[in-house]
Amino acid sequence: MTKKSLFVQPAARLALLFAVAGLVVVALLPTFAQSGNNSGADRVGKPLSLKFTAVDGRPTDLEKLRGKVVLVDFWATWCVPCVRELPKVKAAHEKLHPKGFEIVGISFDQSKAALQNFVAKNKMPWPQYFDGLGWKNKFGKQFEIHSIPTMWLVDKKGNLRELNARQDLEGKIQKLLEEK
Repeated sequence: MTKKSLFVQPAARLALLFAVAGLVVVALLPTFAQSGNNSGADRVGKPLSLKFTAVDGRPTDLEKLRGKVVLVDFWATWCVPCVRELPKVKAAHEKLHPKGFEIVGISFDQSKAALQNFVAKNKMPWPQYFDGLGWKNKFGKQFEIHSIPTMWLVDKKGNLRELNARQDLEGKIQKLLEEK
């Protein structure tokens, strides 16, 4: 064997290894895509069930909010993008709450005190779900939430209508409020 063939052979093996790895990734891509944040796509247009006792003791049930448009906000106090969205969320609530808009927060926090302090400091009047389990919280697991902030909109009939409400939040809420 020549010196040149010693270098070519390992390079050829490496290229083959990368080719096989690429095929494995391509084969598994549909599996990963299904487990992403759009996993709720099969829920769109269907009733969304959500019932809990909020961190402040209020009973909260989407069923009892029928006739209203509801934002389900999956978030946490430690999530910088979530906190950046808060002014938009509060503005929409202040403007559209009198027209039938509600918010339900699903907190991924692990500290109850941190959540309660943040909610009080930022004057967030809507109910907050908290179980202290962070990424393993009940609704995060049930709805396969893999990143936050995630904002869903539920229409007046109680059906999940929007999986990505962050873009043009107020416009999307207004459109659902106008529906009969």
